[in-house]
Amino acid sequence: MPAIITASQLRSVLGVSSSLYSDAYLDEIIDTAEQSILPLLTAWQSSVIEHKCVNDIETITTQTRHNFYVGQVVDIEGVGVHSLQNKTVLTVIDEFRFTVAHDIADHTPERVIPAGTATPNSPTSYVGNASIESAIYAVSIEVFQSRTAAGGQIEGLDFASSPYRMGRSLLNRVIGLLGNYVEVETMVQ
Repeated sequence: MPAIITASQLRSVLGVSSSLYSDAYLDEIIDTAEQSILPLLTAWQSSVIEHKCVNDIETITTQTRHNFYVGQVVDIEGVGVHSLQNKTVLTVIDEFRFTVAHDIADHTPERVIPAGTATPNSPTSYVGNASIESAIYAVSIEVFQSRTAAGGQIEGLDFASSPYRMGRSLLNRVIGLLGNYVEVETMVQ
């Protein structure tokens, strides 16, 4: 489900009616754009390198400073068979460890190889950010045009087809809008 822009907002930018393109169809396009952009942004995502459970309290150890706070809802992925979705941070032990409630059998510390991830549950911190919204609009419009243009090729007013625009240069066209928000700490690891 889109978090930053809505189907009706995209519909007004595209100038299309709801009878031609349903909300569900436009939501898929927005989801594609958001799934391309949001992982690049600073979201206080941390690599999980170890976890243990004692008395239904799971202690998560991260490789980098996690920046989570007590009461924040996080999703923890890639830590084995245990599902740790929508978990509320109970305590922050230090800048590399925090705890969540988890109703499973106690287990000793388990290393996580390859590292899992701990991420805030909601990207809503970027709602209302004009730069992020503009980038998501730009990518959504490219995805829409790629889906609706014959053969995925967009034609100019002179009927000359433009180069395929869904390649790796797609994000390069919006990186200027995202520049201040791109997570650079993970690039140096």
